[in-house]
Amino acid sequence: MRTKFCCVTLFLLSCMGSGAASADTVTHQAKPLFQSHDPVQAVLSVPLTQIYKQRKQKVRLYQEGTFAYLDGNTKVDNIAVKARTRGNYRRLNCKNPPLRLNFKKKQNSDNLLAGQDKLKLVGPCENSRSNSNLIGLEYLAYQIFERVSDYHFKTRLLKLSYVDTDKKRKPRTVTTFVIEDAADVAKRSGLKRHKGGGVTRAQLDLKHAAMVELFQLLISNYDYSLFRGLTAEECCHNTRLFKAADGSGKLITIPYDFDMSGFVDAPYSTVPERYRIRSSRERKYSGFCKEEQHTRDAISLFNKERAGITALIENASVIDERTRKSTLRYVDRFFEMINDETTVQKKILGACRGNIIKG
Repeated sequence: MRTKFCCVTLFLLSCMGSGAASADTVTHQAKPLFQSHDPVQAVLSVPLTQIYKQRKQKVRLYQEGTFAYLDGNTKVDNIAVKARTRGNYRRLNCKNPPLRLNFKKKQNSDNLLAGQDKLKLVGPCENSRSNSNLIGLEYLAYQIFERVSDYHFKTRLLKLSYVDTDKKRKPRTVTTFVIEDAADVAKRSGLKRHKGGGVTRAQLDLKHAAMVELFQLLISNYDYSLFRGLTAEECCHNTRLFKAADGSGKLITIPYDFDMSGFVDAPYSTVPERYRIRSSRERKYSGFCKEEQHTRDAISLFNKERAGITALIENASVIDERTRKSTLRYVDRFFEMINDETTVQKKILGACRGNIIKG
């Protein structure tokens, strides 16, 4: 669907330049939006004032608006979209809470949004340059996990202009990213979603769980659970569980939402008291006990991917030079940790939680 833009939308798009969002090699049949890591230049025009006012309500209604972007041929597509606030901490505390975008699948069969329905949009919590770096770092955390696991949420950067159709907020252009829907992750990976309440460690694919827990150590994240949700009815906190398409085998856990990690180091990040550390930047292994070989294999995997992880950070355009240098040092300290046998024995293998379980 193509319609004429309002003047401010045309102006914002014209300011973006002619940068293209092109598709890279298709991996596991990802939908078009997630076939590339190139940033997409876009405009979201919705009644932001009205949307933000609903942030504390239990029932938050979708508000109608439009989404526009530049593709490789510099065409402008003006697409109907609905938006509402989402999330937990950031929804209630950020000046700019994260949004959920709701598209109509049928209207986008021939464009970048083909097959997209609901997408999580992550943007800066506050209007500042430092918050732009925080978004860049959280995006990089997703990219790092994509390097070490075939099972992951894909993400796509947007250079997004927000236009408040209530006309009470000035238009602003910031770095954001969208997250692949869990149903699409399942389809792309040959899995299906596990739905329901908490699970036990014995139900998990422990080899994959060991890798996830080591990744959480890399980014120093304590805001997650592999088998419990915020309520008894859901599972799990900042992770999603998947299983084989026929329902057999162990559960695969895929993490998301890394803003509370030391890697991102948001000013509002906190650590649960049970860990007895002062800052999220301080690494403390939070994994559960399992056969040692699973953890050893995870360490080998991260060492194998070290050069690629380093290159991701070195080449990232979403963070400034000062942040890049400090992030590289922070990641280097993780690799020093997992390559020192005394530290591995004492602070990883010897610091795991619970009893060792087989599997």
